[in-house]
Amino acid sequence: MCHIRAGGIFLAVLLCLLTVRMTEALAQSSASIEQNFANSLTAVPSEGLTASGAFYVPVYSSVSMSQGKLRADFSVTLSVHNASETRPLVLKRIAYFDTSGKMVESYLKSPIALKPFATVEVSIATTDTRGGTGANFVVDWAAAGEIAEPAVEALMVGSVGAGHYAFISQGRPIRLTGKN
Repeated sequence: MCHIRAGGIFLAVLLCLLTVRMTEALAQSSASIEQNFANSLTAVPSEGLTASGAFYVPVYSSVSMSQGKLRADFSVTLSVHNASETRPLVLKRIAYFDTSGKMVESYLKSPIALKPFATVEVSIATTDTRGGTGANFVVDWAAAGEIAEPAVEALMVGSVGAGHYAFISQGRPIRLTGKN
């Protein structure tokens, strides 16, 4: 009987510790870009934003393996780097889409401006598989005048069995193509 009580107490303590850790993890993930990267941000320029563009970044929160019989889940870190040494980069939208093209989450409530050479990141936990095997981000940016095109890429990290994997997906500018 004593062993049963001790086991129950041990499980209760373990459950409490797990609950605290999960609460901390959720609190960290729900913090906004503005809070997490305050030192990377500056005021949005008051003059007109005359340069703009968008990036499409394919990411993989899950990868099918063994003819679809096995799924490997990956954490995803999207990084947006201001490649300009002199001008702020305005981020107008960072949106996360799933395999079917449905928006999963939008990470900006309003435009933010990155200092020259500064970076912001968005992290998707390994346990967050909402994006699926064909997830992607779209990043809309602008600047007041000519600016170096930002660098936008995603790092995926995960493990399957004893193997650990990491790979990068580079963002590609969204440009209209068609007949001339």
